[in-house]
Amino acid sequence: MNNRDSILKQAKQWIIEAGELIKSEMHKPYKIDTKRDRKDLVTEIDQKTEQFFVDQISTKYPEHKILGEEGMGEEVHSLEGTVWIIDPIDGTMNFVHQQRFFAISIGIYHNGIGEIGLIYDVMSNVLYEGVRGEGAYKDGKQLDPIDPDKSLTDALVGLNNFWAIPNRRLNEKKIHDLVRKVKGTRSYGSAALEFAYIAEGIIDAYITMRLQPWDIAAGKIIVDEVGGITTRVDGSEIDMLTGNTVICSNKAIHESLMTFIQQKE
Repeated sequence: MNNRDSILKQAKQWIIEAGELIKSEMHKPYKIDTKRDRKDLVTEIDQKTEQFFVDQISTKYPEHKILGEEGMGEEVHSLEGTVWIIDPIDGTMNFVHQQRFFAISIGIYHNGIGEIGLIYDVMSNVLYEGVRGEGAYKDGKQLDPIDPDKSLTDALVGLNNFWAIPNRRLNEKKIHDLVRKVKGTRSYGSAALEFAYIAEGIIDAYITMRLQPWDIAAGKIIVDEVGGITTRVDGSEIDMLTGNTVICSNKAIHESLMTFIQQKE
């Protein structure tokens, strides 16, 4: 990506502008709909925000493709060329009910390689960024590498609420055993922020049963830049065109979590 610096500068400008758009709209009456079920919310502000990015990107970079959660861009079947993977509001449930703990997430990929990751915590006005080979940053200050030696027993783990009920990957006993084994668990309701918090060292791992590309695209790039690893729970690579199970952490915790999930009773 020859013009990566200029794209980064432009993307950072747009993500801040999109945050202002959200804040200007959130205290007005707005429509709330559901998608797959009553827990999967979408608002017209999600849609307006994604449309803002589509309009800006298609005007400035007409050759780029856009994969967005709300479908305002286009159907993307390949990561060839430059692809923007966008979640206009990651944590819509938090946005609707709490008006905090949500983020805008942008991952920019070129020929399948993650080049730029941006996660903007709108209400805290905090911008996390990762650029391949150049490190990860919080509001312009470089983040330290995550502790490579921290173990699962000393880890604070972001645990999606679906792991708290019996499921085909872990039975109830194993879930309880995992919760007892780790130092503590947290659930923030925004996958993008959980990735950012791993990069910052606020939590040490994140495990979830299913995320879409727009939930992962930016966070994976940022975590990579502090020495973390993100895969599916079976250790295979994340697919940025479909849904994924996810383990994200340092290498030591990642291996321990994979072993724990896969071991027989």
